[in-house]
Amino acid sequence: MKPHLRKCLIILAVICLSACGCSDELSLENAATPLALGIDLDENDKFQYYITIPVFSKNINKKSQQGGGEAFTLRQSKSQQDAQTAGSVQGRNYQVLLIGKRLLEHEDWFRMLDVLFRDPRNTVMDRVIVIDSPVSEIIYLNKDDQPQLPILLRGMVETKSKKSETYATTVQDLHQLFYEKGISPYMAEVKIVKKEVRLEGSALLNSRGKYEKSLDAQETALLHVLQKKAKPGVSFSYRMPGEPNIGPFATDMLSFTASKIKTKIVTSYQNGRFVFDFHIKMTIGLSEHLFPYDVANDANKLEKQAAEQMKAQMEQVIRSFQKHQIDPIGLGIYARAFEYKAFKKVEDHWGEAFEDADVHVKLDLKIGAMGPIR
Repeated sequence: MKPHLRKCLIILAVICLSACGCSDELSLENAATPLALGIDLDENDKFQYYITIPVFSKNINKKSQQGGGEAFTLRQSKSQQDAQTAGSVQGRNYQVLLIGKRLLEHEDWFRMLDVLFRDPRNTVMDRVIVIDSPVSEIIYLNKDDQPQLPILLRGMVETKSKKSETYATTVQDLHQLFYEKGISPYMAEVKIVKKEVRLEGSALLNSRGKYEKSLDAQETALLHVLQKKAKPGVSFSYRMPGEPNIGPFATDMLSFTASKIKTKIVTSYQNGRFVFDFHIKMTIGLSEHLFPYDVANDANKLEKQAAEQMKAQMEQVIRSFQKHQIDPIGLGIYARAFEYKAFKKVEDHWGEAFEDADVHVKLDLKIGAMGPIR
């Protein structure tokens, strides 16, 4: 092709692309930018949507506008959303996607999010949060002493996920979790307690999207350790057996922070079942111990006691996963990598195979710091 002809074709392509891009332009004054999208079911199992949009006006005391209603699908609700706002609703700036627990009582709800992935005008980086109450309760919860709800929730999720106490699961992450056969979906969970927003930990779903169980903050941190995702600084607290408990105070409590965490997973297939061996090494710093103890001269005993308590809780969490036939750890991914033939036979019902698996935990704790005081 001649150089001048190639140059002309390039210019023509740029003009066409520019024209295509301009066809979707919308003036800022004609746009409404919701920061939160909520989906739920009402008492009659009718699909409900909710949005909250910030209000920028010094003449209006209310910081945000809420809307919602009944619809067949999210895309079909678009005209209803536009009818409730002063502009055309755009999904580019969603900060959080709120999902009611009533919706999660049903399998295959995930397909209702199809428009978020199919329409490029929507973002897939909003954080997914399960609401342990009707979504309407949190959408219409406007408190004068708190930031706007989407900003508050996004900040809570981001902050606690850095401490390994919840998950900042995005819509894109959720898509990957649903279509990966070797792992079960997980995300942050929020409760409304006395009209206050409280981030609890995480919610776990089965492979079809149905809610199975919740984890509190410490159990979520343990799951991070098992997933090899725990960040330095994650904290744990345990009551030490045999230590004195004085009056109404938990004076038998030991708290520590992990500075170094190394998790190794050995996978095998023996006697018709999968076997997973966890070898976890953790260097910890004591942050509090409310009972008298000579740590400097007898650290080994305390290390052993703390490891026993932590290992017991970790094994309890794993057993609960197996009981519910869910695998948020992602051990199915290890099974596929190291025992491919055996995994291929059970990949479509991995939860059942995981329930029958043998999982062993070996945990070594080493006290690396005991604080500046004796």
